[in-house]
Amino acid sequence: MPRSMLLAVVMLGSACAASAQPAPPDNKPDATLRSTPETVVWGYFAADIPPALRIKSGQTVRIDTVSHGGLNVPGVDPVTYFGRNGIAAEEVLKDAIDIYQKVNRPRGASAHILTGPIYIEEAQPGDMLEVRILALEHRVPYGVNNSNRGTGVLPELLSEPARKVIRFDTARNVALFSSDIEVPLQPFMGIMAVAPTRESWMISSRPPWRWGGNMDFNKLTAGATLYLPVFHNGAQFFTGDSHAVQGDGEINGTAIVASLTGTFQFIVHKGAGKDMFWPRAEDANYYYSMGMDLDLDVAMKHASQETVNFLRDKKGLSTADAYSLASIAVDFRIAEVVDAVQLVYGAIPKKIFKTNPEYWLRK
Repeated sequence: MPRSMLLAVVMLGSACAASAQPAPPDNKPDATLRSTPETVVWGYFAADIPPALRIKSGQTVRIDTVSHGGLNVPGVDPVTYFGRNGIAAEEVLKDAIDIYQKVNRPRGASAHILTGPIYIEEAQPGDMLEVRILALEHRVPYGVNNSNRGTGVLPELLSEPARKVIRFDTARNVALFSSDIEVPLQPFMGIMAVAPTRESWMISSRPPWRWGGNMDFNKLTAGATLYLPVFHNGAQFFTGDSHAVQGDGEINGTAIVASLTGTFQFIVHKGAGKDMFWPRAEDANYYYSMGMDLDLDVAMKHASQETVNFLRDKKGLSTADAYSLASIAVDFRIAEVVDAVQLVYGAIPKKIFKTNPEYWLRK
């Protein structure tokens, strides 16, 4: 379906923006956005891309994504690539084949295939977009991990590319790394973003920044919430770089990247993004503060300051007590250290507070 036709796809009801907005029963979506050549972009963000879908605040969308794993090997189509690694042609997503054949990857763009953007009608600059991750489902029972010389934390470790296709046992929810090693699956979207601050320039999807992007933050799995500042009308949400599982740090440069379908609820909070600099996140057990920079030490400082700000502004502590509590009770970890801009996060346990606002997830 041409993108111009998709402009009118959905204006399904209305929902007010409110923190008490309930999750929909059974994660029933108001709309579905497939990953087709007309609804994806390859390797970049921009604020002037026509919307793939329009919705209202409070609505829920089921979004297909296609992993770039197997689509970025020069001169090798995905059927051939996966066939060489034991994956039958009928197991290769038709979406992946169509995107490989029909979508242009601009010069200077990164590897990621992104579905979107989704335009949320009420969103305006200065607002905050709440993205609830209601569900994540595997589209195929395999994924890809790539290593290469010159990449990752140990760029001189390898002398040539090491590409590994890893099958899943979805019934037992594990990745079959080898005959002796099984890794529990924990799917999440490596990229969730709003349109970046610049109006029309193409920005590579590789480095994360204020708009979210390639954060590779493995806590953003089903049941978690991401909060993003809004810079443009409609917010213009993108997602992709779907992961089956990843350790903190992602040290060889990739996780197990694998195509997923996610169900998300989008809620606009008017004016709440004016004082946000970095994204924030939350799940049933933790608040997550974030900091990013090319320098890991500076990223750590940003994450520390964000944590102090949260404890002061949201929990009512003095600056001194917030700094003290951040040192006593908050764990700081590296989400990813391989995408030029590095991301450090603070995990603030909810259990240390006698009271917390009600969270949407019911356990």
